[in-house]
Amino acid sequence: MKTPTRLILILLTAVALPVAFAFVDDAHSRAMEAAVPAVKEGYLVRQEYWAGALVAKEPSVVKHQLFAGNSYWFWLGSDEDSAQVTVHVYDPGGKLADKESWQHGNTAAVKITPKKTGTYFIVFSIEQSKAKKSRWALAYGFK
Repeated sequence: MKTPTRLILILLTAVALPVAFAFVDDAHSRAMEAAVPAVKEGYLVRQEYWAGALVAKEPSVVKHQLFAGNSYWFWLGSDEDSAQVTVHVYDPGGKLADKESWQHGNTAAVKITPKKTGTYFIVFSIEQSKAKKSRWALAYGFK
């Protein structure tokens, strides 16, 4: 094989390789779809998000610093169509701090406007699912 042809093949392989390993995180996509109404209200969605897999009825928690004066939405999505998910926020003292929340199948959301700056606990679970483990993603936005 001639050197220019080999170089072209190497370059094409290098360009195509990242595409071959790309994947869509359906759980995150669903969380982002759940965020649309809040975005229309002016909430800014953070690029960072948490993700993993859970067995039904085994809650999980994310600790996150929230600031007084801001309003936050947290959106939870699961990639499993049969999943029923919930999400709530607890203040640093362990009291339920939800201002507003909703659940709709494999998506759920909770809004909080903290009165004090501190570390809050976002508690979520997959209440039921046909899958042994379901992938989840938790995203948030603020204004």
